[in-house]
Amino acid sequence: MAKLYFRHGAMNSGKSAGLLQAAFNYEERGQRVLLAKPGVDTKGENAIVSRLGVSREVDFVIPPGADARALFAAHAAGDDPDALLKHVDLAPVACLLVDEAQFLDAAQVDELFRIAVLDGVPVLAYGLRTDFRTRAFPGSARLLEIAHSLEELKTICRCGRKAMFNTRRTGETILFDGDQVAIEGADIWYESLCGNCYLDASGGKLLS
Repeated sequence: MAKLYFRHGAMNSGKSAGLLQAAFNYEERGQRVLLAKPGVDTKGENAIVSRLGVSREVDFVIPPGADARALFAAHAAGDDPDALLKHVDLAPVACLLVDEAQFLDAAQVDELFRIAVLDGVPVLAYGLRTDFRTRAFPGSARLLEIAHSLEELKTICRCGRKAMFNTRRTGETILFDGDQVAIEGADIWYESLCGNCYLDASGGKLLS
């Protein structure tokens, strides 16, 4: 039976790189994959961008409120009007890979589950578990509830311990208030910290 996998980790844990490596592994064996990401993630526009400098354009973007399973079905069948392979017989999809899955809504995560169980296509979802306030993203919370398999991708804090929290920064200032979603860019960046360093930075508070 195909399964829904959630591979989660703090910032800089290699999630996007792991997704791109998984896609390469499938394709190296002659299997077809589809790559997707939420429309909320504007970093890299329509591409998945790894901090290692590797990038790849996604096959489709999942806008807020869209039916993820219907989008998958259309692209799997080559019904995308922009698809270069629209009039070519397509191989069945061996795997759907979704980056930044924390930005999906709960209903879209349920659709990923249906793709795995009803359509028989494994779904590998990569994303953050919590935001900079230590609160779960809606997509991540649902993935933690229903994914068949959970895997933590690890990275280290600046002190050398395992990092588990994400801090949002502007310059050297650590922010503890604001919208849940703020895409990394010129004015915003993120650092992964261990529990000790996070509590030190927050004055001992877990702002959940």
